[in-house]
Amino acid sequence: MAFLMKSMLSSQVKNLGLGGGGEEKTEESSPSDPAAAAGMTREEYEEYQKQMVEEKMERDAAFAHKKAERACLRVHLREKYRLPKVRQHEGSQIQMAGDDVGLPEDLQKMVAEDQEEEEDKESFLGQLQNLQNMDMDAIKEKAQATFTEIKQTAEQKCSVM
Repeated sequence: MAFLMKSMLSSQVKNLGLGGGGEEKTEESSPSDPAAAAGMTREEYEEYQKQMVEEKMERDAAFAHKKAERACLRVHLREKYRLPKVRQHEGSQIQMAGDDVGLPEDLQKMVAEDQEEEEDKESFLGQLQNLQNMDMDAIKEKAQATFTEIKQTAEQKCSVM
C-alpha cells in the first residue's frame, strides 16, 4: 500500500513541477516533420501541398471573375439608368479579372429585350400606338373643363367680357 501511495504522490508532484524525482521522460509528443504528422511520406505530402495551392488559386481566380462580373453589371446599370458612380474601384476589379469579363448571357438577353422595347416606344409607330391606347373622351372632357375654368376666371377679372 505504501508503494501505491508513493507512486501516486510522486507522479502528482512531478506534474505540478515541484520536482520530486530525477527521472525525466524525453518523449516527443509531436513529430517535427509535418508529413509524418499527417501520416504521409514526404513526396505525398509535397504533392498534397501543391494540390492545395492550385485549388486555392483556382478558387481565388473564380472569385475575382465573379466579382468583376458583378462590377461590370453595376457599371452597366449605372450607365443605363444614369445613376451616379458610387464605387471607385469597380474599374480596377474589371481590369484585374481580364478582358473576358462581361454580362452573363441571361442578362445580355434581358438587356437586349429592354432596349428593343425602349426603341419601339421611342419610334414614331410606338407613339402612334400610344395615341390609340389613350382615352380620347377623357381628354376631351378634361380640355373642356380647363377651357370653361379659364373662361370663368377671365370673366371675373375682365369687365369687358
